[in-house]
Amino acid sequence: MKIIVLGAAAGGGFPQWNAASQNNARGFAGDPNCPRQTQASLAISSDGENWLLLNASPDIRQQIIATPELHPRTGLRSSPIKAVALTGADVDALTGLLTLRERQPLDLWATPYVSKVIAANPLFSVLDPELVGRKSIDGPFTPLAGLTITPFPAPGKPPLYLERTDGIGPAAGASIGLHLKDTTGSSLFFLPSCAEITPDIVRAVDGAGVLFFDGTMYTDDEMIRSGEGEKTARRMGHVAMTDAIEALRGIKVERRYFIHINNSNPVLNRASPERKAVEAAGWRVAEDGMRIEL
Repeated sequence: MKIIVLGAAAGGGFPQWNAASQNNARGFAGDPNCPRQTQASLAISSDGENWLLLNASPDIRQQIIATPELHPRTGLRSSPIKAVALTGADVDALTGLLTLRERQPLDLWATPYVSKVIAANPLFSVLDPELVGRKSIDGPFTPLAGLTITPFPAPGKPPLYLERTDGIGPAAGASIGLHLKDTTGSSLFFLPSCAEITPDIVRAVDGAGVLFFDGTMYTDDEMIRSGEGEKTARRMGHVAMTDAIEALRGIKVERRYFIHINNSNPVLNRASPERKAVEAAGWRVAEDGMRIEL
């Protein structure tokens, strides 16, 4: 299995366009210890020719241009991107679909909840249904030959823009994790949004070859203490890195990465004590352009 980190940041990317914290100022200035990151997405392939995207971030055009494996190869119009699988309906997970509107065949996999959100927004009608197949995630599925995905519920909540209509409590299908396995038995878990690490989550990810886990905030009150926001990580639908490190300390995972890193998170600075603590605990912080092979 081939894995490319197309983007590692949370919504807004890093640096965020209107943020002037020390983190973001260093990102804007080009500090090599604070490399810029686009919004979270992975590209996956079992053969190196056909690719699946896990989430379609608003930065998808930039990400494709930066990734030779995803460039057009044949004919006047072509793409090695054959499918997209969505883990939620957050803006940073699905608005990149609008960039994929240029009459290119691919399959779009989503839970009934997320599919309903897409169907209710007329903007997404630019994805020609005769070319972009809508596929329902309601059990194991095979988006590409040689690649099987098993979805599992992830504690979370509806996206912020749907809280007025759907409330802030859990909603079935609003947030899921994905377990990918290829014909060699290699396994990848992708869980970019998780509000609580339940015993079921621990059991699900134990034994993974690679785990990409929600790293939005370093501590639960990060944005409150820094003055950058009024909500805790948990209220936003994310478990803090410090809590995740402790809760997942006993599982067996070959390689574990935090992804979906918010611009306020001090681990974005490679020289920070928080980054060093994460790495000392056996984790890595995902960054744009990382390539992993299982």
